[in-house]
Amino acid sequence: MVRLAIRFVVSALVLMVLSFILPGFAVVGFGGALLAAVVIALLGYGAEYFLGENASPNGRGVISFVIAAVVIYVAQFLVPDMSVSILGAALAAIVIGIVDLFIPTTLR
Repeated sequence: MVRLAIRFVVSALVLMVLSFILPGFAVVGFGGALLAAVVIALLGYGAEYFLGENASPNGRGVISFVIAAVVIYVAQFLVPDMSVSILGAALAAIVIGIVDLFIPTTLR
């Protein structure tokens, strides 16, 4: 349970940093970023459940990149303190993918 909480805190911090450096991507406050991290994780799990593990946002490839961008874009409609453009979602998916290579946020 502690690892799950740490994962969401790290994901929220990454989202807050992204909101400062990426155009078209904004999350207001740590609470909004934490809620966004939870919503993005749940949407990612849903995408993985319906589309299969190979098409999950945690996968490697073009399809998983597109799904990650769509998940981030859709999350803005569920998180009141989040605003994302299509370009912002694509850039966030790229940066999160790069960050995940060095600091994996999935539970293993």
